[in-house]
Amino acid sequence: MFRRGGDPGSPDEFEKLYRPRESEQRVVGETRRMPPADEVPPLRREKKRRRTHSDPREYDGRGIKRRAREKRKRRFRTVLITAAVVLLIVPLGFYLWADSRLERVEALQDYEGRPDDGRGTVHMVVGSDSRDGMDDDRMQELATGDAQGQRTDTIMLLYTPRDGDSTIVSVPRDSYVPMAVPGYADNKINTAYADSTCGTDEEGEEICGGPAPLVETFERASGVQVDHYVEIGMGGFVDLVDAVGGVELCPESPMSDPKAGLDVEAGCQEMDGGTALGYVRTRDSPRADLDRIQRQREFFSALIQEATAPSTMFNPFRAGPLVIAGTDTFTVDEGDKLRHLAGMLLDMRGGIGTTSIPVAETPTLPNVGSVVVWDESRSEMMFEAMREGEPIPEEAMED
Repeated sequence: MFRRGGDPGSPDEFEKLYRPRESEQRVVGETRRMPPADEVPPLRREKKRRRTHSDPREYDGRGIKRRAREKRKRRFRTVLITAAVVLLIVPLGFYLWADSRLERVEALQDYEGRPDDGRGTVHMVVGSDSRDGMDDDRMQELATGDAQGQRTDTIMLLYTPRDGDSTIVSVPRDSYVPMAVPGYADNKINTAYADSTCGTDEEGEEICGGPAPLVETFERASGVQVDHYVEIGMGGFVDLVDAVGGVELCPESPMSDPKAGLDVEAGCQEMDGGTALGYVRTRDSPRADLDRIQRQREFFSALIQEATAPSTMFNPFRAGPLVIAGTDTFTVDEGDKLRHLAGMLLDMRGGIGTTSIPVAETPTLPNVGSVVVWDESRSEMMFEAMREGEPIPEEAMED
């Protein structure tokens, strides 16, 4: 190796670059030795501190923790979406299924001279004495008889004004009014519903009694347009009452009528479907049909209160059978939906007034029999309020 000239005992500049400095050659203190394994104190683990937003994120270089977090987020999002879909689809599916069970008829028809749509809401509720769907044992059990065809035992209006509580208005079935069936003059209003009432119009088409002629007969006589139509037969009536667990009714005196299958004591009591049916059908009382109208209003009010009670609406074991029984037995207009029935029930939760179309007299007429003639002044006062969507005046109310 070549060297430059100089002092042989001293390093040249080239060697200085590679020799350690003197400070690195000195030994400072004694040599440190590791203690024996049995003398090493146990390792003290520090308590894991919760990471805050100001702390730096830790990365393991492989993304394991990140993928685990994303997997948990995806799982939570999937569970949340699934729950939302179930909560949306199940009730919607049940509603569509229940709505499809309703039987529909063309009850509300347009015709020349039909009254204008009122500012309130009017449901016509008809109780039919049809025995359709009832076998001989069932008819014998309920003492309904075996009459063929269809007639109406009950005609009521559920009137809801723009503001205020709803009112149940009974329409006496013997009300003497002009008929909407061709070839028939003035007669009892329930005649317009009977399927045995038939006539021929100007075009030669046969028209028989039913929901549409009944609605038209009432609308022409009152000047009030009907917005919704609801009909229920005897069998459905019983199933509906049993579905809500019975209703409380309060006869003022003992009642016994074998023809209606009724035998009850005086005072408030819980009645099942069969007993309630006899209670609203019997005429075995001093005022016959007029007393029956009062009992029908009492029953309808009690049924609505029971059906809309929280113990029914929020109990699936009672609400479910109620919906099934109702949709299986109700007949509605073609344009009516299940939501209209639900709206009818909810309209009456606040309170229900009950009345009847005011009556002037009950004469007996040749070839017609005993009829009910409306009080012209007071009934017009009632109908005018219904057309305007106003509460029915007290002076137009009838017991």
